[in-house]
Amino acid sequence: MKITLYGAASGVTGSSYHVQTNEANILIDCGMFQGGKEADKLNLTAPPVDYRKLDSIILTHAHLDHCGRLPLAIRAGYSNAIYATPATIEVASLILRDSHKVYNSDLEKLNRMLQRKGKKRVKPRYDKEDVEQAILQMESIPYRQLYMVAPGIRVIAQEAGHILGSVSLKVIATEDGRDRSVVFSGDLGAAGMPIVNDPEPFTDADMVFMESTYGNRDHKTLDATLDEARKIIHEAIESQGKILVPSFAVGRTQDLLYYMDEAFHKENLPSFPIYLDSPMAIQATKIYLQHPELYDEETQVMNLRGQFRKDLARVHLTETPDQSKAINEVIGTCMIIAGSGMCTAGRIIHHLRHNLWRPETSVVIVGYQAHGTLGRQLVEGADYVNIFGETIAVKAKIYSLGGFSAHAGQSDLLKWFSAIAPSKPKVILIHGEDKARTALAEKLQQQFGVKAEIPAYGETVQV
Repeated sequence: MKITLYGAASGVTGSSYHVQTNEANILIDCGMFQGGKEADKLNLTAPPVDYRKLDSIILTHAHLDHCGRLPLAIRAGYSNAIYATPATIEVASLILRDSHKVYNSDLEKLNRMLQRKGKKRVKPRYDKEDVEQAILQMESIPYRQLYMVAPGIRVIAQEAGHILGSVSLKVIATEDGRDRSVVFSGDLGAAGMPIVNDPEPFTDADMVFMESTYGNRDHKTLDATLDEARKIIHEAIESQGKILVPSFAVGRTQDLLYYMDEAFHKENLPSFPIYLDSPMAIQATKIYLQHPELYDEETQVMNLRGQFRKDLARVHLTETPDQSKAINEVIGTCMIIAGSGMCTAGRIIHHLRHNLWRPETSVVIVGYQAHGTLGRQLVEGADYVNIFGETIAVKAKIYSLGGFSAHAGQSDLLKWFSAIAPSKPKVILIHGEDKARTALAEKLQQQFGVKAEIPAYGETVQV
């Protein structure tokens, strides 16, 4: 068995791994790259495999950087099943349709500009039919059960604790009468995060492909993060400023709504409006409400009492562009949760344009920001940023609350690996910048005597 990396090597986006055996070959994830012009170039094509000979595609979860190139795979001739958990299928369908709308809108703007210059229009790389065909080809896989996905290849899916429906995968291939197993961690969540259950590690494997997004550091504890969030909110109330939260529509948004719900109930937090300004996040939240079987114990209790649904009903849902624009006229403190999480598109861009130059504004970053994104510029302290061709002064207060991240920090990553360490697997570090991967490799060597490999894009690893 051999595995070639076609994404999330020396970076955290574009996840895709081509698994080949003597009998079959499959793709684990088919994600989109994010982070500026270089990422856009990589998104011109699907991962470079022969899709007419590919037996199956399996998704670890529904975030765009894990499923976003599926329509390109369809356009390239893929016609077999795309396997995922039921919740992942629902969320991925939502995300792929939304991504196509954004892509189509951006392409139309580009073509209008090219026409004005007398140049040829750019043809779309994929269309709505490719998106709908990808969704039609999705088939559900169960949790914690062996499932045949290709000749001689079975998988087991276990909870990854990242977002609703996210899993780690064990791929078991039978060759020459012998089973060989490879675990793909997928994106691992931190222990104790709300709504979804904690990650469920595997206990044996010949090889492990392990994410390392935060392999070089731990987040602040959740309690410390919540304390900091309270201070930010109280200061915003005093200054009568808006609180802007760029948030991923799936996972982070639902976590934030959960925390705000708890804060209003338990801590006598002064009431102020919360706007969920993202049609996709609104739909994703509805999907979350339809899957209580995936909740952790605390959220199940809230759900049984009806508290979760009742409190979500109090959030202002702004689905139309006019409703979104009306938020600009709101006087006083309010919280605006809008996509995209890395400030690369979506309604958050408009809110940043209207408010970044105001000293009373607070921008709360709650997730990883890839190189080349507007979110990364803000985190790194840019004094000015460019939005829609206009230079905007950054006078707002910028906060980064890593404790809200949906990714495990270094200690949680090491804890997850400790369950599988006794089987002495070969370790391949993926889904992390090189600095993070190097730091995690050193920790794995110190604690478990494991020498982890740090491959680059396009490299092939032999099992």
